[in-house]
Amino acid sequence: MVQRGWARFLPAFSQCPVVLLSYEKEGEASHSRAYFTRDASSFCAALLRQLKTTSPLIMIVVIGSYFIGFLALVVILRVSMRMYDKPISRQENFLLNAYSSLINFFGPGQSGPALRGLYLKKRHGLGIKKYIFTSLLYYGFYAIISAFLLLVGSRPWWQTLLLVVAAGAGSLVIIRWYAKRSKIKDEPGINLTNLGWLFAATALQVAMQTLAFAVELRSVQPGISMSQILTYTGAANFSLFVALTPGAIGIREAFLVFSSNLHHISNAVIITANVIDRAMYLVFMGILFVTVLSLHAKDKLRFKYFTSDANDEKVVS
Repeated sequence: MVQRGWARFLPAFSQCPVVLLSYEKEGEASHSRAYFTRDASSFCAALLRQLKTTSPLIMIVVIGSYFIGFLALVVILRVSMRMYDKPISRQENFLLNAYSSLINFFGPGQSGPALRGLYLKKRHGLGIKKYIFTSLLYYGFYAIISAFLLLVGSRPWWQTLLLVVAAGAGSLVIIRWYAKRSKIKDEPGINLTNLGWLFAATALQVAMQTLAFAVELRSVQPGISMSQILTYTGAANFSLFVALTPGAIGIREAFLVFSSNLHHISNAVIITANVIDRAMYLVFMGILFVTVLSLHAKDKLRFKYFTSDANDEKVVS
């Protein structure tokens, strides 16, 4: 029953256009190429080949950083619920984030956050507008931190400051506009303490992404500097805002290639590091999948009743 539920996401995944990157080395010359494919099996085969050649130590560090980053998302959801005085247990929080992370990986676009929003509305009475508002706060912090990383290692301090201010001001304008448009009232829970926790958890998530990228890049080219890694992370993070494919496959790689004049990392290194990253993330998703199944997340989160109630509402409307 559970496997059938997951299986319905696979056809959608296989139909998404994927930028399949390949790296070939002939003697002293290396060649990289990218092309669009709808054959997900070819992409997965490339990831499996990479897994066989990746050091166990690299796997442990990268997967460990993913796990800590995942825990940061758990904290972010808890803080978001606390802003509106909505309780959520630790187990429910963990399972909901694990389930939605899997949905987001196999589904198109931001399907994971959409599922989270619908679940929280149905189970905890958190309005969709309020959920979107807290998500905008998170994305605003994410944009500010990513903007800082993008230029801090490659441009003068004043250019970095200008971009961070621009990212912060842009985020503030969007958040204020949405709050006014959606008539969201001031809540006692939206205070400096909770905002501080939200920023700290977001910073932890980005720090874990930076650690993972650093290990992957230096496993391919040991001489890459920390400033290059920071710029690389900032560029990769901005792909989140236009992630239309499962796991932003192809989109993140395009962002990194187009920003090569900032981080000065060659396309060949970008391709190889991203294949490693995708392979490690596939393993992490496998661990989450086993966890979700073993803990019976679908039953504990009562998704069966959640989906049936949603269908009843459609019939009534």
